[in-house]
Amino acid sequence: MSTDHDPRLTQVQTWLTTLPAELALAPETLQPASSDASFRRYFRIRAGARTAIIMDAPPPHEDVRPFLHVGDLLRETGLNVPEILAQAPDQGLLLLSDLGHDTYYQRIQAGLPDDQLQNLYREALAALVRMQQARTEGLSAYDRPRLADELELFPQWYVERHHGVQLDDKTATAIQHIFGLLSDANAAQPPVLVHRDFHSPNLMVCDDPAFGPNPGILDFQDALAGPITYDLASLVMDARTTWEEPQQLDWAIRYWEMARAAGLPIHGDFADFHQAYEWMSLQRNLRILGVFARLHHRDGKPVYLTHIPRVNAYVRQVAQRYGVFKPLLRLLDRLDNREVQVGYTF
Repeated sequence: MSTDHDPRLTQVQTWLTTLPAELALAPETLQPASSDASFRRYFRIRAGARTAIIMDAPPPHEDVRPFLHVGDLLRETGLNVPEILAQAPDQGLLLLSDLGHDTYYQRIQAGLPDDQLQNLYREALAALVRMQQARTEGLSAYDRPRLADELELFPQWYVERHHGVQLDDKTATAIQHIFGLLSDANAAQPPVLVHRDFHSPNLMVCDDPAFGPNPGILDFQDALAGPITYDLASLVMDARTTWEEPQQLDWAIRYWEMARAAGLPIHGDFADFHQAYEWMSLQRNLRILGVFARLHHRDGKPVYLTHIPRVNAYVRQVAQRYGVFKPLLRLLDRLDNREVQVGYTF
């Protein structure tokens, strides 16, 4: 790999030469593995008979210490997360065990059979229930102020910057009222460890025993102690993959049954639980609309625009079900240039 104009890559390669010989690393096999919406990127390298992953998280933009801490919490519960083979936190470098080559998202895009899909997601739901029994020591609270603050990304970046619409006072007041309802309801949920991006791009398909049990879980460094329905909402209303409502319900019911059996603090009535995770999904997806717009306009990552129609559809799915969200639905109609049709029956 060329290091031209890439001092971080030079730093990665230099660090590799300092690692123990028993790791049997082959620097000449270093190849890009993936990148994400942050400054982090990943490389794959041969390590004897297996492969390993290098996380490059350049300071001061990134800090690998939360990844190390949350990984310990998840590992305690028996979940399959990367093993730390070597670390240089001050340099923002980690050498991790490889959990496989395909994410759930990649397998879905490749068109896997439905029976395989259902097996993968049942294993993901079981992992979610286990994750929610993990300790939360050292995690920040995903509390009302934080939830409310994140919602401001929607008017700032999606409405004003992306659509060029300035809210009038009446609409702004109505939207803030909705934000308050969502933040109050979601902050009142029992707190558990929240991954925050528990969805198809961060779940590895581990169908080879060498990679451990399915699923392998990645990208958990932003974990918080927060609403119990958050990660389910992430999974069944995946910002990268469209799931129709019948499929959402099937997985939600399966999760609800497993969570109750595990003694997790969820609603005993599924109708109440259903509203709780839908309202959580509405909050999450409004934030994501703002985040994706910001990634495009501020960070020069237009690829995220391709996911906005899907997230918009998830927002509409919930907003149209509950009368209290009608002002939000009207705003979305305006942004999407949808005319409101009034019908009359004679």
